[in-house]
Amino acid sequence: MSTSPKASGAAPAPTAAKTSRIPKFPFWAQILLGLVLGAVLGWVAKSGDVSWLASTLEQIGDLFVQLLKLAVAPLVFFAILVSITNLRQVNNAARLAVRTLMWFMITSLIAVAIGLAIGLLTNPGSGTGLTPKDGMLPKHTGSWIDFLTGIVPKDVITPFTDLEVLQIVFMAAVAGIAALQLGEKAEPVLKFSRSILELLQKALWWVIRLAPIGTVGLIGHAIAKYGWDLIGKYATFTADIYVGCALVLFVVYPVLLSAVGKLNPLHFFKGAWPAIQLAFVSRSSVGTMPVTQRVTERLGVPKEYASFAVPFGSTTKMDGCASIYPAIAAIFIAQIFDVPLNVGDYLLIAFVSVIGSAATAGLTGATVMLTLTLSTLGLPLEGVGLLMAIDPILDMMRTATNVAGQVVVPVLVSAKEKILDRAAYARGDGIGATPGEAGQADAEQKAAVAAAA
Repeated sequence: MSTSPKASGAAPAPTAAKTSRIPKFPFWAQILLGLVLGAVLGWVAKSGDVSWLASTLEQIGDLFVQLLKLAVAPLVFFAILVSITNLRQVNNAARLAVRTLMWFMITSLIAVAIGLAIGLLTNPGSGTGLTPKDGMLPKHTGSWIDFLTGIVPKDVITPFTDLEVLQIVFMAAVAGIAALQLGEKAEPVLKFSRSILELLQKALWWVIRLAPIGTVGLIGHAIAKYGWDLIGKYATFTADIYVGCALVLFVVYPVLLSAVGKLNPLHFFKGAWPAIQLAFVSRSSVGTMPVTQRVTERLGVPKEYASFAVPFGSTTKMDGCASIYPAIAAIFIAQIFDVPLNVGDYLLIAFVSVIGSAATAGLTGATVMLTLTLSTLGLPLEGVGLLMAIDPILDMMRTATNVAGQVVVPVLVSAKEKILDRAAYARGDGIGATPGEAGQADAEQKAAVAAAA
């Protein structure tokens, strides 16, 4: 008599146990719940003047962002270093890099054109009640001299301690190119770098799992501190930023995917949404980088190319912060200070947006990029102070647009180069799931195929 599991009927037991397991609460739903709960608690803290609640929400949000920033410096360094060396595993690596940069520039130009058009149509600085006296000089400013001289660090320690991301990118790029030149001799260093990168990404995943809690604090604090009164003064400007970002995110990107890549935009949003929503909450392109790279790969972009394009984009590709925002903000400030702008000024805004976007460096806020734009146009830097209070609310939508663009470009380039896995793109694997859940789904699927065989 056979005693095998199949003959004895023991095989169905694991299936029964598996089907009875309570399904996990999807990660996107956790984020959404955090948004709703944060908005409610923020409203309670604001309307009821509950100071302890407002303080608690601020501390929760600050702690979450602080945890994200903790890994930024080493993450950027090792991600850029490894990504450059990974290009040697890709056919036509130089052409891929050039086309990636080209599409970064094209989408930035489109975004800044939309920002200028919206600003000129709506006149966001008119009727606000704000005057030049309401402005103040920002603590950190940017100029072309600072931008160019600031790329090269004075030593190898300060960029990490002061979180000078652009300088970290420079050092990582130099190290990566040197490693390519050394070939096999650099392999021990590269092996160590890959291990460190995996360790950092693993630790950052733990922080990302806290995103729903961080969402409660960040959204709650924004509403408790700013409320609707402040937003009312900047109603047109705020609407302009959100509308401009929405046009790029939900119109420009889908049109490019459909017309250039011959791809269904709905599949893109299904696959990229976990990264977009985390960017909205965290306001950090670099902090979102592991999720961005994961969803990019799951949309069918080859891993070797994605590991170059995503870290590169996370520090330089900023359609929201470096294109739409400075364009509308420059018009807003010019109107407040009664400074006329001409066609040449608008062309300068476009130039700064394309060339100087790396100044934003993937961190929360776009103050340096804005001051770079204002100094180029000769507008008063005190105008930045007019926008400081409202910046966190604007930065959520800007960063979501940034990250979406950081996924769109590798997908487009892969499609044009015929290296995109269109079947994976169409499947939208891991939609709404955390990377751990997506990986578990892959393992379960492979196990099922093996069992069937």
